[in-house]
Amino acid sequence: MASNGRGLFVTADGRNLVFTFILVSSLFLLWGFCNGMIDVMDKHFQEELGLTKAQSAWVQFAHYLGYFLMSIPAGWLASKLGYKGGIVVGLLIVALGGFWFIPATEINAMVRDGRVTPNTAFVAFLIGVCAIATGLTFLETIANPYTTVLGDQRFAATRINLAQSCNGIGWILGPIVGSMYFYSKDAAGRSTGSETLYIPYVGVAVVVIVLAIVFYFSNIPDIKTEDDYHLDDSAPGVSHSIWSHPHFVLAVAAQFFYVAAQAGIFSFFINYMTADVPPIPASWDAAMTRAAGSAGPLRDWLLGWFETSKDGVLMFSNKGASNLASLGFVCFLIGRFSGAALLKVFSAHKILGLYGAANVVATLLVFFKLGWLSVLCVFLSYFFMSIMFPTIFALGIFGLGARAKKASAFIVMAIMGGAVLPKLMGWVADQWDMSRGFIVPMVCFAFVAFYGFNWPRFSKAESLNGVSVTRGH
Repeated sequence: MASNGRGLFVTADGRNLVFTFILVSSLFLLWGFCNGMIDVMDKHFQEELGLTKAQSAWVQFAHYLGYFLMSIPAGWLASKLGYKGGIVVGLLIVALGGFWFIPATEINAMVRDGRVTPNTAFVAFLIGVCAIATGLTFLETIANPYTTVLGDQRFAATRINLAQSCNGIGWILGPIVGSMYFYSKDAAGRSTGSETLYIPYVGVAVVVIVLAIVFYFSNIPDIKTEDDYHLDDSAPGVSHSIWSHPHFVLAVAAQFFYVAAQAGIFSFFINYMTADVPPIPASWDAAMTRAAGSAGPLRDWLLGWFETSKDGVLMFSNKGASNLASLGFVCFLIGRFSGAALLKVFSAHKILGLYGAANVVATLLVFFKLGWLSVLCVFLSYFFMSIMFPTIFALGIFGLGARAKKASAFIVMAIMGGAVLPKLMGWVADQWDMSRGFIVPMVCFAFVAFYGFNWPRFSKAESLNGVSVTRGH
């Protein structure tokens, strides 16, 4: 397939869709921000409601349950309403979920006078988490495949990785905002997180309503993708099922294991940083205090990063670890941008396999508890995770034509891995320690590497950019 003058955001018929791409990319920033806040919420509930690590993982379960339940309806709606209609519906559902945190906070306040149990309050928050995830499911099911068709097919993996870079920006901001409202304290040093947790979610609700209005009045073309596997052929003996294509079926499995690993590492990051990191040098605390100055927002943000443990050892506080999560997402974002550049030069499946193998090594070194080297490897895992979700997505829907929307729904459904395996990771951590829990994502990354390295055999294509697809495969 010659390029015929096409480019990164120019389609075969000459349409330049860069504005559409920018608008759709704003959705990636939105769900990155929401996911970033989710990922620093576990430790809050562990301390406020006395939960174990495995119990607090119900936050991830509720979040990814929304994806699992709504991915198929979202794919159906996308086929019926088109990309634009599905996006608007998804945004409105996110707004409803955000506003639900107001009554959830009121229910939580009843715990103090015994009118409700802590478990009831926890469930109230989980309902809001699940509702927001339901709306995000519509956005992910639609926006991910949509980015792959907004220009030349050769650059499908590059476009989805660029859009997902906005996701990375949202993930950086989410933990920072989460640390401000989930781990806030009053003048007496008492936690006020339970009273202020709803504020960022109401802010999200207002923003998505504005976004819904913008999308409603914008031109969002519904683009038909190329049917490389001839799924729409009526010739006898030609398969019409997306499930007859191993590269798609194994993409669903690879996405399940990737999101499982991602959710586990992200959600237990604070637990790792506050429990398994070597003692902090006192000079770090002194330097942080000097950098804080005498007043202003910077001082409020810098102070409180460290605290002294019961054993008299200086360690990261919950707030400090939450802010460090943003540093992890900086590594994630750097990986996204650099990965997008690499994907323009090298085959997508090779980069995926290489990054998967690198994360097997990184998580294994965390498991071995090698001090600051293991801490560094946690941040390296963020870097190497960066391109996995969008690249698996692009590889999975390759060549499926109009069926890509349906296939997209199943790949998004695979996000359910983030609901299941973090509970296993939390259980391992409860039995031994947080470092040992990293054995769970290690196994997950091994499967991702396997899929990447073997994708040409599954798809019968040389690479994502190739078109040597066997007819009737």
